[in-house]
Amino acid sequence: MRLWKHRNTAAGVALAVTVFAADLTPVLAAEPVQLGPRPFFLVDGLRDGALKSALAKCDGPFEAADFSIGHRGAPLQFPEHTRESYVAAARMGAGILECDVTFTKDRALVCRHSQCDLHTTTDILARPDLAAKCSEPFSPADPATGKAASAKCCASDITLAEYRTLNGKMDAADTTATTVEAYMGGTASWRTELYATTGTLMTHDESIALFRSLGAKFTPELKSASVDMPYEGDYSQQAYAQAMVDAYKTAGIDPRDVYLQSFNLDDVIYWIRNEPAFGAQAVYLDGRYDDTAFDPLRAETWKPSMDDLAAMGVKIIAPPMWVLVTTDGDRIVPSPYAKAAKAAGLRIITWTLERSGPLASGGGWYFQSIKDATDRDAVYLELLDVLAKQVGVLGVFSDWPATTTFYANCMGLK
Repeated sequence: MRLWKHRNTAAGVALAVTVFAADLTPVLAAEPVQLGPRPFFLVDGLRDGALKSALAKCDGPFEAADFSIGHRGAPLQFPEHTRESYVAAARMGAGILECDVTFTKDRALVCRHSQCDLHTTTDILARPDLAAKCSEPFSPADPATGKAASAKCCASDITLAEYRTLNGKMDAADTTATTVEAYMGGTASWRTELYATTGTLMTHDESIALFRSLGAKFTPELKSASVDMPYEGDYSQQAYAQAMVDAYKTAGIDPRDVYLQSFNLDDVIYWIRNEPAFGAQAVYLDGRYDDTAFDPLRAETWKPSMDDLAAMGVKIIAPPMWVLVTTDGDRIVPSPYAKAAKAAGLRIITWTLERSGPLASGGGWYFQSIKDATDRDAVYLELLDVLAKQVGVLGVFSDWPATTTFYANCMGLK
């Protein structure tokens, strides 16, 4: 039941509280979309012109949109992959929510961006009994030698029961720290700890129940394992990929509401061939930008080619935002990569808006192809406008979905 389909109406507000899992607190599934001041702050920073005029006139009411994808929830201000982060993203109108999927020591599927990120995203290091099980215990910084503080704690180091006892925190670490307490800090100044007092970790199954109760669709990403596969000799990559799909089949989720993701092209091909109902909109996360020879301006550096990917059955490709755009003078324009993907019949999703902090200094990694045109926060909206209207993306992952929800509503995107 999609209780949020009326969440901008009086009837929707009157809907009852829904409990999505026995061990978690109820979810209020009938709230109107709430955007807060940030989208309007960004509009105020736009240069005068057609985009600013159109957005300045847009005052709601606002509804959830599939164009707006909650990247790990709403981790600009909430601990990622936690119940609180997901609910915040849904309240901001994210029509699709992401659980990055990995597994514990006893092969339970859980929502974590990496199999080995517990030392930066949870309080595991403050729990001596569990910290003792980490792959690499905390090692303090040594200012005299320049050695950085470090640790490595993996979901595969602990059981599901142990995982459930952890609390999520903002993803950060202070590598100059000489104590565990200091190491667990390090949150960027443009983020916040205001909502990090509680971070309820989620299993994959719990995320499915929660997202359904919120009226959202699903985009799980099968994360690369940090342990050798087959795990313990018999848990193969294909078994892992199948287990993620099976969770949606068991829950009775319509495959049309699920966008499976992986950076591993073999995973995508596996779903296309073995689970065609789900594979029809499986998302190939294009990580070829890590290849030093890759250039989004030169087709000969894309191997396999866009046409080759389409011939394999890939329907949706998802590179980072900077791969899809370049500059023409001071204008942001689609890159040859974006044009070639469209010409091959591939649909496009991209990532990640609102993950870069203030943009005055060029925007960093996600804006690297348009850094000369990136000098103020309003460029978030300028880039979004090019991605939507000229590149023609299906949706955009965002760490603060209010921005993408606002734009989608103002431009009539679903």
